[in-house]
Amino acid sequence: MEKRKNVSLDADVSLLGFGLMRLPVIGGDKGKIDYPKAQAMVDRAYKAGVNYFDTAYVYHEKKSEVFAGDTLSQYPRDSYYLATKMPTWAPFVRSKDDAARIFDEQLKKCKTDYFDFYLAHNLCTDYMGTFHDFVYEFLRKKKEEGSIRRLGFSFHDNPDVFKEIVKNYEWDFAQVQINYMDWETADAKSLYKILTEHKLSAVVMEPVKGGTLAKLNEQTLEVLKKADPVSSPASWALRFAGSLPNVMTVLSGMSAIDQVEDNLKTFGNFRPINKEEQKVLEETARAFHSTGTIPCTGCRYCMDCPSGVDIPHIFVHYNHYLLTKNKINFGNLYQTLKNSGKAHNCTSCGKCAELCPQKIDIPKYMKEVAEFSAS
Repeated sequence: MEKRKNVSLDADVSLLGFGLMRLPVIGGDKGKIDYPKAQAMVDRAYKAGVNYFDTAYVYHEKKSEVFAGDTLSQYPRDSYYLATKMPTWAPFVRSKDDAARIFDEQLKKCKTDYFDFYLAHNLCTDYMGTFHDFVYEFLRKKKEEGSIRRLGFSFHDNPDVFKEIVKNYEWDFAQVQINYMDWETADAKSLYKILTEHKLSAVVMEPVKGGTLAKLNEQTLEVLKKADPVSSPASWALRFAGSLPNVMTVLSGMSAIDQVEDNLKTFGNFRPINKEEQKVLEETARAFHSTGTIPCTGCRYCMDCPSGVDIPHIFVHYNHYLLTKNKINFGNLYQTLKNSGKAHNCTSCGKCAELCPQKIDIPKYMKEVAEFSAS
């Protein structure tokens, strides 16, 4: 397994990190993790050399940290790095007491007395007041006490906000969305440059853009297959992120054992992207963007919708149509949603758009899908 030795952080981290956000579940219920399948995936990754495991308070309806504790506690504590996150938004955190309660709860859930990496979760303009008023000072003191070994933040906003956060607080690392589709169009390149200039390590999230880059349409996929008929689309995306020298680890939110195997193959014999392959990815990005797909990563921060609309699944089905242009298949998939979860129930309240890390105008697309499905 490829490792990134980080002297400043005193860490020897596997380049592939295991994101515990999209674990297999039972009956489509995000709160019911399929333990036998998920544990088999973690065991396989751990034994192959993966030593960075990332969770968060809100993942899997607050059950991901419980799974992390149940599963990782079977291994020696000093043989892996555990990362989790403090939510920075209401209703989870409104006071320092809320932060203290959540932190203690996280330690118990994860069956540990310290976190190797700890993050302020989803810092952005809307949540900076809460973070500045009491979250940062609380986390800084926890680091002084030793229950946090390395302090960082995850981020979903523009480079100007990112620069201010990096400049105004003391950090050890940051977690940012980097993939070859967003490198230019979403200015991921600027975030990476800012981290590098400030000598802060980068943890990459969404390297496969919520699975989107693993499920390309035939036109886009053909560009990659022409260059390499064997490698999976996901491996191209992961290699791109892992080829950046200031990246400490690349998180993959794996949800099936075949994804684990493919990722282990990619990072077990890691080959950085060369100049010719970079041109291939640029061509792939151009072909992909021409489809006009919605940049949803399936993070579910928009949920639950007050009107019951199943936003992530609607986007999955609609993006599949935009990639394939198969309206009959879209209709069949759309009908699998409960009527209460369909797009026509959207009231355009805008709550979802405020919470969306990708800044998607969700009500606009719900109207578009509603009209399309009725046509």
